[in-house]
Amino acid sequence: MTASIPFTKASACGNDFLIIDGMHAPADLLGFTRRICDRNMGVGADGVEWLFPAPDADIRARLVNADGSEAEISGNGTRCVAAHLVNERGGEQVVVRTGAGLKTCNLLRREGNAFEFETCMGEPQVGDEFSIKLAFGEVRGVPVSMGNPHFVVFVDGFNVGWQAEAAEIGKHHDFKYGINVEFVRIVSQQEIEVRFFERGVGETRSSGTGSCAAAVASIFTKKAQSPVMVDAVGGPQVVRWEGEVFLRGPAQLICRGEFFV
Repeated sequence: MTASIPFTKASACGNDFLIIDGMHAPADLLGFTRRICDRNMGVGADGVEWLFPAPDADIRARLVNADGSEAEISGNGTRCVAAHLVNERGGEQVVVRTGAGLKTCNLLRREGNAFEFETCMGEPQVGDEFSIKLAFGEVRGVPVSMGNPHFVVFVDGFNVGWQAEAAEIGKHHDFKYGINVEFVRIVSQQEIEVRFFERGVGETRSSGTGSCAAAVASIFTKKAQSPVMVDAVGGPQVVRWEGEVFLRGPAQLICRGEFFV
């Protein structure tokens, strides 16, 4: 009989994750994550949220990216975990211990397997805008930490090939451990449009912490005011900054299955 590992697949604005109970974690957890996240030979996902018991929360989520690297947190992934737990256990509030601390997800709405949550993402750390040198020239950005690192670059539009520029920024020697990159176009004081390039994944249709970082940088530089609608390829989310940052957005449970080991 072929051994298998059960999973649930979920998506938040097209940012997709596999949710797996840590009791099924294989010895080579990072290598297995790369295999199951492969979009041709695996199930396909931006990463895996491995779930473990936590004494101070409803669950502990260990996030491993599609390339096998670990990340502190995904705002969208945390929301997917919350949807999974509400579906399994019920309730209207889920506290998730992440690598960036405790995050509380409050259920706002549910229709079948579609959920909407607002998550308290904590207090951001914002630095002054600075320039870095790339192969083609200089680029200016605002550093923001949401428990994981971001570099927010304001643009007039999204040029063809922006992904190559974002990839170079993400691996720049100024960022010792790599960095998530957001390109932001200001639409109005209440709305921004964003493209995301994440560590260990590449371009993603959405990002929860990236949406927060983009909104915080826009508010910090007085280009926008809270709350901010963050438009991305995968759909909109709303970020408000009131000392702490609150992220509102959807999560969709897609399917369950078993992956043959």
